[in-house]
Amino acid sequence: MPPRPRFDRRAPVRELPNINDRISYPNLRVVDADGTQLGVISREEALEVAKERELDLVLVSEKADPPVCRIMDYGKFKFEQEKKAKEAKKKSHQTEVKEVKMRYKIDQHDYNVRIGQAVRFLKAGDKVKCTVIFRGREIQHTALAETLLRRMAKDLEEQAEIQQAPKREGRNMIMFLTPRKTPLDKADKEAQSTTRAVRTITAPPRAKVAAKTQASDS
Repeated sequence: MPPRPRFDRRAPVRELPNINDRISYPNLRVVDADGTQLGVISREEALEVAKERELDLVLVSEKADPPVCRIMDYGKFKFEQEKKAKEAKKKSHQTEVKEVKMRYKIDQHDYNVRIGQAVRFLKAGDKVKCTVIFRGREIQHTALAETLLRRMAKDLEEQAEIQQAPKREGRNMIMFLTPRKTPLDKADKEAQSTTRAVRTITAPPRAKVAAKTQASDS
């Protein structure tokens, strides 16, 4: 039986940056802190210039001939690089597809819960797969399922856009929503509400109209 490997308690070897005395090339092409080209000079001269500036000599291109170095504040440079990396990591949110499932007979309370779930997913930058599940003979009511999904898309129109319209897949009907990139135009929203306005003033009965007409003639 082979011996069990021993646990290595040594600290991991850190890869140190090639700066100042760690640079071993005899001749270097040096760029000053303000971007001025100092040309090809010896390692000792480059270190002396960096020391006079109270800055660091940093190797930026090892494969060049001769290698290229830049005079800079390495501590500040490293801090800015780490800050940019953190910001890039925050922005690089990987879009996921989150699913919201329901039945076409869903009651209002459960429907509101599904709407709340979808809003959270959309605000997090994820896509939402809205699924209506059919059981048994419910498959005959695909029209009601589509109406429900259209209603959901309408209720979420300020947060989402329809990526894929309601579509039947097997014993389910699905719809994909994606986070809205541009705000919903208020003019369009008001126009839609105007077109859906219901007439509330009822016309007077014909008998009353006729009576008024006769009274005016007399």
